[in-house]
Amino acid sequence: MNKRLLIALVLSFLVLSLYGYLMPQAQGQTKEANKTELSKATNTQTTAVAPTAPNASATPATTKTPDSATAPHAPAKSNSKIIATVKSEKYTLKIDNLGRVDSVILKEKKYRDDNGKAIDLINKDAIKPLEIRFKDSKLNTLAFQTDYTASKAELDASKSTVELTLTQKLDTITVTKKLMFYPDGHYDLNTLVDSDKEYFITPGFRPTVDSSMYMVVRGYIIVDNKDVSTTLEDGDVKENKIFNNSVIAAAEDRYYTSFFFKKDGVFNTVMSKSGIKGYEDEPIAFVPVKGSLSLLGYLGAKEWKVFENIDPKLTKVIEFGWFTFLSRPFFKVMLVIHDFVGNWGWAIVLFTLLVKIVLFPLSYKGLMSMQKLKDLAPKMKELKDKYGKDPAKMNQQMMALYKKHGANPMGGCLPMLLQIPIFFALYRVLLNADELQGAPWILWISDLSRQDPYFVLPVLMGVTMYIQQKITPNTMTDPMQKKIFQWLPVIMTFFFLTFPSGLVLYWLVNNILTIAQQYYINGAYERYKLKAKAAQS
Repeated sequence: MNKRLLIALVLSFLVLSLYGYLMPQAQGQTKEANKTELSKATNTQTTAVAPTAPNASATPATTKTPDSATAPHAPAKSNSKIIATVKSEKYTLKIDNLGRVDSVILKEKKYRDDNGKAIDLINKDAIKPLEIRFKDSKLNTLAFQTDYTASKAELDASKSTVELTLTQKLDTITVTKKLMFYPDGHYDLNTLVDSDKEYFITPGFRPTVDSSMYMVVRGYIIVDNKDVSTTLEDGDVKENKIFNNSVIAAAEDRYYTSFFFKKDGVFNTVMSKSGIKGYEDEPIAFVPVKGSLSLLGYLGAKEWKVFENIDPKLTKVIEFGWFTFLSRPFFKVMLVIHDFVGNWGWAIVLFTLLVKIVLFPLSYKGLMSMQKLKDLAPKMKELKDKYGKDPAKMNQQMMALYKKHGANPMGGCLPMLLQIPIFFALYRVLLNADELQGAPWILWISDLSRQDPYFVLPVLMGVTMYIQQKITPNTMTDPMQKKIFQWLPVIMTFFFLTFPSGLVLYWLVNNILTIAQQYYINGAYERYKLKAKAAQS
């Protein structure tokens, strides 16, 4: 069992490290290459998306639509001009002459690239939020050649909401977008086309500002009115699909998102491949409309409390991969702790202590069982030597020996096995939670979402793992197995060098608490043996 557990641990960390380190980095490099190539082709067409809207009363969750129902391409166009700017304490948002969001700059210090420059959430080479496409190809071409006018050029949303009206005159048709911007980054959207012409509006391409080696490539999350989420990553959309009864349609990456949302009622979402050269496999969403449309929108970081204040359902946009079922409650607990201590590093320390306390009864039984197994090792070896040629008889005698002395061969493994899902769930919290981005702990740890710049925490983690290994009883008899086990702290230290420092902090504190726990259990076992010896005499 120890051997199998050791192999499982090593393989788990190998998969986690190699996938998280090598694969995303390669994808990020590919995106940069494609972006450079795309920027040279300034006069190319943008995309081809947006199938015909289905009847709003349709009942299936998703519906495939024929490619022949696709709206025309966005025509080639000149560089956009800014016609309105909205500023608040959190962001600066700019609207271009085609009525689209051209730029969103987040003002907090943590939202900066490695050169200290403020990041822009909008990919200039991609489909921008609030872009409208008409199904009628002639009208669509005209729409991309006609500028919008703005009711105001400068708006300040720092203290309260501000309203902006964008208007576009297309022969006998008028397109109106009324926008109400809030200080926290969300907005109300009301569109009106005074004709029966069908059109499509999009929350835009997913933000692609995260180029770190921890990059979590995402695409869209669609949440329906039954609280069912569908995640569509790059390459998942092979042909156009309709998602009926949508409540949220969110384009997202690791920390940022642009989404449409409806508090009351539903809307249909058309998912398609973007069609942009270099980004062909990335999904894009359009909402099909006739006449008027009312939605809420958001552009910014995926902040839990902001989403909860707008509507708790929006926290569905913050997801943590396979371990979301564990990561979400973990993050909620950490939020409560953070509100109390005011520091994410100490929140991780206290969370680790809490986990240790909850698992202590199980750990106590398991580690006491390991102590008994250690004392039984000579007798187990005798049974192996005596019945080695008869496995069935040997197992029978072993089980009798365990039962007689109250030892459980699985007991010592269970606490360690429980640490694996906890580790992976917390890993995704520390990797995905925007709140930990740029969050300092103490001294040199200025960002818990990034690796320790001086590798102090990983080295300390390796040292404490070695100490823990030395004081923890084991029943290994195979020399090769022992040698591999002895090298495990070195292997783990190497893996942890590039992990987020918050995750390394969790594992380091866990090791320290385990060492203290082991000393306590070692003393308890010695007292147990003295009592057992006294009872026999």
